[in-house]
Amino acid sequence: MAASDEGGEKTEEPTRKKLDDALKRGDVAKSQELNVWFGLAAATLALSAFGDQATASLAMICRKFLAEPHLFVVDSASLRAMTAGLGLSVGAALALPMLLLAIAAVAGNLIQHPPIVTAEPITPKFSKVSPAAGFKRLFSPESLVNFLKGLLKLGVVGAVIFTVAWPERARVANLTAADVAALPPVVKELALRVLVAAVAVFAVIAVADVLWQRHRWRTRLMMSLQEVRDEHKQQEGDPHVKARIRRIRHERSGKRMMAAVPAATVVIANPTHFAVALKYEPGMNAPLCVAKGVDALALRIRKLAEESGVAVIENPPLARSLHAALDVDKEIPAEHYKAVAEVIGFVLKRRTGGR
Repeated sequence: MAASDEGGEKTEEPTRKKLDDALKRGDVAKSQELNVWFGLAAATLALSAFGDQATASLAMICRKFLAEPHLFVVDSASLRAMTAGLGLSVGAALALPMLLLAIAAVAGNLIQHPPIVTAEPITPKFSKVSPAAGFKRLFSPESLVNFLKGLLKLGVVGAVIFTVAWPERARVANLTAADVAALPPVVKELALRVLVAAVAVFAVIAVADVLWQRHRWRTRLMMSLQEVRDEHKQQEGDPHVKARIRRIRHERSGKRMMAAVPAATVVIANPTHFAVALKYEPGMNAPLCVAKGVDALALRIRKLAEESGVAVIENPPLARSLHAALDVDKEIPAEHYKAVAEVIGFVLKRRTGGR
């Protein structure tokens, strides 16, 4: 039971690979409240910086319709031209505020995470269209938390806006009798007060939501001990498989090494423990180690050499030194040139009958 709990409980922090895989899927910690804050801040800045200019432009556009309505020709061609001209005029008047809002919308996402190109969010999945899965999401604890969070946010923001706007109720009531030209400055002032209050409140909400979303994201990606072990095996390889691969490589290397012994020039050995097979041909820089071994493998090398007619020279100190200093398919080190040259010279002389 303890082992089962250990393997199933999500008690471990997500590994770097788990986090990277989530990011590749587009699964990132994202706060919608931060996007809302950027939008409110941009709206406040746009109203403060471009409100008068945009209002004046829109007023000029409206004045023409209100002051000279009798001059407009009402037919299809004229209506199309008037609609097109009106759209261009309104677009030009609101271009800078809309650009600022668009930049804020992009910045709200980029500040949370760099862009990620992935098709995962739009990949068709049965769970997205399944009524059962949709019902489960609708009435899940997460949906309840989001609903309560929305109510709390609405209550807090509403209370702050009410606090700011309530003292101005008499002033707002008097606007009904005020001149139309006096309305824009007052409306702008009141709107700015409300927006500034909303931005301040949403700054706190956004920071809290960013921290909560990141905590929730990491919690959702937490792993069980078994998942960590499985991932480690995938990255590092199953120890049993790796051991088998090493064994197979060792066996193949041993077979290649033993196949090279009959072509060796000499085997330098001590009576039982070490054997090093060297090959030397004219034109080579130095003799090459083609096989080496200790104990049972040394005896096999020695026996194969004797069966193949390769000279076996017993020189215990040299055999031990070469075995320690040499790897298979490597040339002998320079410090052993003299001793090995004497042995190979002796072997070659013996082959030619001492001539």
